[in-house]
Amino acid sequence: MRVLIVDDEPAARAKLRRLLAAEADVAELLEAADAPSALALVGTGAAAPELALLDIEMPGGSGVQLAAALREAGVRHVIFSTAHAEHALQAFELAALDYLLKPYTAERLAAALARVRERLAQPAAPVGEHWVDGQRLRLAEVQWISAADNYIELHLPPRSWLERVTLAEALQRPGWSARFLRVHRSHAVNPAHVQRIERLPSGEALLTLVCGQVLRVSRGHRDALDRLAP
Repeated sequence: MRVLIVDDEPAARAKLRRLLAAEADVAELLEAADAPSALALVGTGAAAPELALLDIEMPGGSGVQLAAALREAGVRHVIFSTAHAEHALQAFELAALDYLLKPYTAERLAAALARVRERLAQPAAPVGEHWVDGQRLRLAEVQWISAADNYIELHLPPRSWLERVTLAEALQRPGWSARFLRVHRSHAVNPAHVQRIERLPSGEALLTLVCGQVLRVSRGHRDALDRLAP
């Protein structure tokens, strides 16, 4: 596993280097003190790191902004390592895999790395399919996805499957944003399963799915209605 460390504090980078050196599967460590340097490292033409460990408040651009740029550059997973607890919600909305609050222990870092390994070990499913709990699901049959903290629930009535991933992260997977439409902070819908749309005076809307489930479209996501059948 190739890992990128980005932190403007030399002591913080040294701590991560020491802890990661004890991990047998960490094959290479890249290190930068700010966002521009990190992007330059990733843009050298070598394979993109599988994981980036990012501070949040740094000169030259925040770790939150950097996370989005690194994903576009091919970095698969991001963990934030910061002394600022107030950014946690924003970090998870950006699909961070974990949020390490300084000072953290070696055990806390190990738990975060275990999540990374779990994701990297997931077998690749054919296009249009997804593995969860050893079950291969056809995405076309998933009627909606609901979010609960750092989990999602994939609904294929009458059954559903729980997966430890944020809704934002799930919708960034290849092909998922084209398949599922986020209509609320807490859920995304498969438009192919929408049977009825009821627009409300408040600017919100109610969607009735073919299974009978009713989902609310929030005012913040009402533009999504343009992508649904009238």
